[in-house]
Amino acid sequence: MQQQAMFRLMKNETEQTSKTTHFGSRTVDENAKQGLVRNVFDNVADKYDIMNDVMSGGLHRLWKNELIKLMRPKSGQHLCDVAGGTGDIAFRFLEAANQALSPDAEPAIVTVCDINNNMLSVGRDRATDRGITDHITWVCGNAESLPLPDQSVDLYTISFGIRNVTHIDKALTEARRVLKAGGRFICLEFSHVDVPVLDKIYDLYSDHVIPAVGGVITGERDSYQYLIESIRKFPDKDKFKQKIEDAGFKQVTYRSMTAGVVALHSGWAY
Repeated sequence: MQQQAMFRLMKNETEQTSKTTHFGSRTVDENAKQGLVRNVFDNVADKYDIMNDVMSGGLHRLWKNELIKLMRPKSGQHLCDVAGGTGDIAFRFLEAANQALSPDAEPAIVTVCDINNNMLSVGRDRATDRGITDHITWVCGNAESLPLPDQSVDLYTISFGIRNVTHIDKALTEARRVLKAGGRFICLEFSHVDVPVLDKIYDLYSDHVIPAVGGVITGERDSYQYLIESIRKFPDKDKFKQKIEDAGFKQVTYRSMTAGVVALHSGWAY
């Protein structure tokens, strides 16, 4: 009996240590993915925003503006922007929420949470350059275990970051946990082109142009090769919608943009 118990214990330990996940097209130990992703963004942080413009032809700015329109920022709201280290969404939110702030209104605030300190450093520098010193907090943290209390924020956003999370389900559960009743989850993420012929053209562009340009601009071709591969591994729009619903969100919807290159997902916490 003692030998059988020992065997079961050894088997369980082996199963716990042998779980794998994808890192782009590679299969890796799931405990290693977080460090690998962190390394990718360590390497490209200072050129990340430039590459966003190059890769999307500037369209990422329009996609993010649509996210802000969907969010409808208001004074007094607390936004948690996850994987938003360089501050793009945070700055847009604060500008929209506080542009017509009356003297007696509470200002909107943002907690920017990113797993990568280099990205946060870029964001802080950009905030300083813009004169944004108040109502914004920069926190290094994991989307799977946010350093925030239960039901503490009105809005949760994550843009082009959730596909890099090791356990997407855990990240969605955390989003649900930190949102107040009536709070909103919004995710902007790359998806799968749904227009025949254009999908083949987009694949060619992704495979051959983006990694090459990333190599020239940042010196990190492999990092951009990973980012392209991670898009292909991410669930399609309907499967991701189901994951959001499984996490407890209601009235879950998505909107495809630019022929399905990206999708804007939304859900409510009730």
